[in-house]
Amino acid sequence: MKEELVKKAYEVAKERYAEIGIDTEAVLKQLQDFHLSMHCWQADDVAGFEVQAGALSGGIQSTGNYPGKARNIDELRADILKAKTLIPGTHRLNLHEIYGDFQGKVVDRDEVTVDYFKSWIDWGKENDTKLDFNSTSFSHPKSGNLSLSNPDKGIRDFWIEHTKRCREIANAMGEAQGDPCIMNIWVHDGCKDVSVNHYLYRKLLKESLDEILAKKQPMMKDCIEGKVFGIGLESFTVGSHDFYTAYAAKNNVMLTIDTGHYHPTESPADKVSAVLQFVPELMLHVSRPVRWDSDHVTIMDDPTQELFFEIVRAGALDRVHYGLDYFDGSINRIGAYVTGSRAAQKCMLRALLEPSAKISQDEVAGKGFEVLATIEEQKAMPWQAVYDEFCVRNNVPVGDAFIKEVEEYEANVTLKR
Repeated sequence: MKEELVKKAYEVAKERYAEIGIDTEAVLKQLQDFHLSMHCWQADDVAGFEVQAGALSGGIQSTGNYPGKARNIDELRADILKAKTLIPGTHRLNLHEIYGDFQGKVVDRDEVTVDYFKSWIDWGKENDTKLDFNSTSFSHPKSGNLSLSNPDKGIRDFWIEHTKRCREIANAMGEAQGDPCIMNIWVHDGCKDVSVNHYLYRKLLKESLDEILAKKQPMMKDCIEGKVFGIGLESFTVGSHDFYTAYAAKNNVMLTIDTGHYHPTESPADKVSAVLQFVPELMLHVSRPVRWDSDHVTIMDDPTQELFFEIVRAGALDRVHYGLDYFDGSINRIGAYVTGSRAAQKCMLRALLEPSAKISQDEVAGKGFEVLATIEEQKAMPWQAVYDEFCVRNNVPVGDAFIKEVEEYEANVTLKR
């Protein structure tokens, strides 16, 4: 009966949108091609599978101790697959290097090879999941406050070698899946207190990146990510937004916009149209910064919605890649996966359903009232009926029905860990 109601509501929505020139069937096809890169670290609070792993460090932290987090690679994969059954569409998986299949072997970061990710490549093929990748500079005895910008050449070379090897792994993933693997480079480098060596550290970071990116890897795409500051590194960040934006523009490298990495008064959405004038593509890391970079679960808040509006309005659907980057250990982790993923999809759907061409024409014609009124009216259009239809077509629960499935998985699986 519920599917029948969904169908009826969708037919009404289809007619409503047709009246303003929007083809909902075409939009559903676009949404089907909207692939999120799900972040593996939500399932285990960024612990990873290194035998020699220590406490989480490097300017980040995961808060909360909700029971049932994944303790090994099998549990993490099971949790991800469960989440995927509750999220419509087909999606990618974003791996950090510390999530290799090390099988009890001590493998230092400058020794890692694709051999430790072959099972991930096979798993991705078996589960229709393409892989993305990240180097991991934090939570290591040689992390300290500085990695790729460390004046100690031995430490700097260690992280350069690590990042080179990660690019090789990403390229092998891309070759195996027949689609470029996107590899993100983010390092926490910074200073807790007053520093006078800003130029030195940034010079070293630039030189390290030049060496890392010198070799072309045809089946992977590099992206670089800045930040305002990290916890414990509050006074200075080597890889600031200015640094990475300039580097990406000069070297034709993809830039990563992490929605939690800006000052609270800045709008990540406004950066889309600015940086796309100068860089080839963008990678998004979508989370929810309560106060600042707290990595709360993504919801349909105004900043997230505006981010997706900007992408569609810029005609940049083919130049932006979409990753999630929150890690909330205070609530059910599979529920967090599903809630955040579906929220991002809903934001994209609303953006695709906007009659942006008409609004743009009115704005250029100086019709300010019409622009404002049309945008406001879109907020009350029946977009939810279109999303429900999308769920039905992808055989996933409609509305809040997924909550019961998450609770059942918790009772039968995660609470027994």
